[in-house]
Amino acid sequence: MISVGEATMRLLARYGVTTIFGIPGVHTLEFYRGLAEGSPINHVQARNEMGAGFMADGYARSTGEPGVALTISGPGVTNTATALGQSYADSVPLLLISAEARSDSLGKGWGVLHEVSDLNAVTRPLTALSACARTAQDIPDLLGQAFSIFACQRPRPVHISIPIDVLALLVEDDWQPTVLPAKPQPDPNSIIAAANLLATALHPLVLIGGGAVGANIASLAERLGAAVISSNAGKGIMPEDHPLNLGGVICLPEAHNLIDEADVVLAIGTELSETDSYIEKLPIAGALIRIDIDPRKMNDRYPADIGIASDATPAVAALIEKLGAVKPTLNAAKQVAAIQGAISANLNPTQTKHMKLLAVIRTALPDNAVIMGDACQVTYTASFGLPVNQARRWHYATGYCALGFAFPNAIGAKLAQPEIPVLAIAGDGGSMFSIQELVTAAQHKLPIPLIIWHNNGYQQIRDDMREGNYPRVGVDPLAPDFPALALAMRCHATVPTSADMLARDIAAALVADRPTVIVVSEDSDWLS
Repeated sequence: MISVGEATMRLLARYGVTTIFGIPGVHTLEFYRGLAEGSPINHVQARNEMGAGFMADGYARSTGEPGVALTISGPGVTNTATALGQSYADSVPLLLISAEARSDSLGKGWGVLHEVSDLNAVTRPLTALSACARTAQDIPDLLGQAFSIFACQRPRPVHISIPIDVLALLVEDDWQPTVLPAKPQPDPNSIIAAANLLATALHPLVLIGGGAVGANIASLAERLGAAVISSNAGKGIMPEDHPLNLGGVICLPEAHNLIDEADVVLAIGTELSETDSYIEKLPIAGALIRIDIDPRKMNDRYPADIGIASDATPAVAALIEKLGAVKPTLNAAKQVAAIQGAISANLNPTQTKHMKLLAVIRTALPDNAVIMGDACQVTYTASFGLPVNQARRWHYATGYCALGFAFPNAIGAKLAQPEIPVLAIAGDGGSMFSIQELVTAAQHKLPIPLIIWHNNGYQQIRDDMREGNYPRVGVDPLAPDFPALALAMRCHATVPTSADMLARDIAAALVADRPTVIVVSEDSDWLS
């Protein structure tokens, strides 16, 4: 017989979980029985539960496999809630397992430790499923539901809370994972209708998001002769050095003009979010075909003329087969090259500085490197200006747009795939939201470069205040001495004074014995 807490960890291992991010507390001790030496699950101690959530999110978004966070009830869950919101917005399979106050106290306001009157109500708007396991048998049932959601639905986060008295119960070690359902397949009639419409299009256009991972977008685009535009989550699914791929330019007016001109738009695995396009609504004037695993996307703000509720991979394969040897009517490669030239010509002075930095980063990293970008101006430029040629290699959580997620995301990604280089980019303001996780990475000897773009505050909000004639308040925080702070966190630090030095610093950081903080000031002479 073993405790429910230990049985829960063993069942997670049987589902293939190898890493859990969290911080132990008095309410979670029974879980940690199952994480003792010899457990197939590696426990990574974060320095804040928000960091643990972001690490699990980074693990999941870089692999497509569920990332798992383990916290106490009350503040542990509320601290993790920001990461849940980010995972929900970006369709990331994050599983939060938390303790809960004892069963007889729930909802009664007795003032017990970490009390929340309805803990699952806190996370329900941020999850596909939030539930409390009131009995031992509820746990394998709820975990089966969670992993089924991750397997065949839009992979949003799940929160399962377990009261401390339930955690302490004794059970047989016989919990087994459930057989997971298959992903939805396309309706043949819808494929035929979509193929017929695309075959007659004069100006087709393909828009892709993170849900298109695994689909053969390049072959589809070549068959149609169509340009491809991606969201942030879709970057790299089709290599951005392909002549038909405009990349993540959906935030630019040049892309909006192209969308307006299209007579048929094929949107694959994207919710067409305004947080990608930076405008309230995309100017889709032509017929719209949508392929999405989430059937609710077929009739939301962008109702589909033809909706294909399916996993993208089989749907795109079926569409290519049904299109046959259709002859493209448009030379989109020339159009793509012309638009790329116009985008380069229209950069503002700050974006030109960003592009110099990004060019060094791209040259210094192999194609398979994972890059985590925090919410800062250089990341906004990277969305369209940093070429990415492999899926799940560029990550910017534009939907929820919290601050401080990039570095803990990078920790999760590096622990998930230790052999792959990982780099994080953050602003001087945003980096302070999770700077404590530098020591987490140092403890695990993770060679992650963190590039801090230093412009002495919240530059984007300063710009917005100036343009809107608002008073300049709260956007000029005193910055720490980042190199000294990095050293205090047991990390390396450098302040490059040239592009060559930055390239050398990144190369050294990727093979170092701990993280390296690389501070790049916006007013550096070498960027001018």
